[in-house]
Amino acid sequence: MKTDYTRVFKMSFASVYPHYIQKAEKKGRTKAELDEIIFWLTGYNEETLQHHIDHKTDFENFFAQAPQINPNVSKITGVICGYRVEDIEDELMQKIRYLDKLVDELAKGKKMEKILRKP
Repeated sequence: MKTDYTRVFKMSFASVYPHYIQKAEKKGRTKAELDEIIFWLTGYNEETLQHHIDHKTDFENFFAQAPQINPNVSKITGVICGYRVEDIEDELMQKIRYLDKLVDELAKGKKMEKILRKP
């Protein structure tokens, strides 16, 4: 069954970003740690991330314009929103869920080395 993800794809990253920050900070983690995760996943840096926030880039373009999706994303596994991230067929939705999963791991207190899939 093909799900219509259009609504999610058209959401601006900037509208969700404060929720990611809030989720992390509520659990004693920092915005800097969140940003590090986003940089690791997408290849963005502080300046390019801020550009996308300022311009309210939607998720579709946020990931389409990402300089480099981390080659270790296949190591991100587990369930998010009732779906196994490794089994999500739509490539864009999978990238969005990878980000959700990393934010979850941060909020759950996982060490940064583990979140960033360092050996």
